[in-house]
Amino acid sequence: MQKHYLLLAIAVLASLVVSATSAGFGFYKLSLVWPTSTCNTATCRDDNIPGYFTIHGLWPEFDHDTPVPPYDKANPCTLEKPLEADQIMVHLESIKNELKRMWPNLLSKDDSELWKHEWTKHGMCSDYPTEPKDYFNAALTLAKMIDPLGMGIGFGKTKVEEILRKVHGTWGVYPEILCNTAKGPSLQLQEIRFCYDRAKPPSELRDCPTKVRGTCKKEDVIDIPAPVHVLQS
Repeated sequence: MQKHYLLLAIAVLASLVVSATSAGFGFYKLSLVWPTSTCNTATCRDDNIPGYFTIHGLWPEFDHDTPVPPYDKANPCTLEKPLEADQIMVHLESIKNELKRMWPNLLSKDDSELWKHEWTKHGMCSDYPTEPKDYFNAALTLAKMIDPLGMGIGFGKTKVEEILRKVHGTWGVYPEILCNTAKGPSLQLQEIRFCYDRAKPPSELRDCPTKVRGTCKKEDVIDIPAPVHVLQS
């Protein structure tokens, strides 16, 4: 009888573990930022503005399209103990040059400041809480496959819905468009975000639940400003 109850307790515990690990977020969102739009509204670190989309982050998202909150010891998002931000840099040493190119901190010369922020806010509650190199590599891999400028999206004025249409025409899915407002005021494309089914690593694109965020609407005409000082990829 005691053996029966022991086996039952083990089964219940196992089901709870499976439930805890399989519950949570439903998809990832890769956010690519257009550097010139950021530098038009903020003070960037120098004049070497990348002439290509750079990474803002790779974010775990709930199915209802809200971000998973940062790790909280009182209400942990994972059964594993995530690495703290000050522990990740040694793991990123071998990909640091690639991160500097594709995931730069546009506002500060300290790139690691941005990487630590993204890890603390998003990476610790991803599928990689103890594997920062794999988490950042997953974002790098996805960003290398997606080139918004190669989808017929050029510099100048265009409608938001035209950007959505061109991305859908290339990949068969709708992204999320984020706008900001430059001096003028002029609406600008700030970010294009791509959504992926949850997997380790993520690879399958899906429609983003929200098509437009920020200061613009689908029917708005916005600007995609060309960089003045271009740092090529």
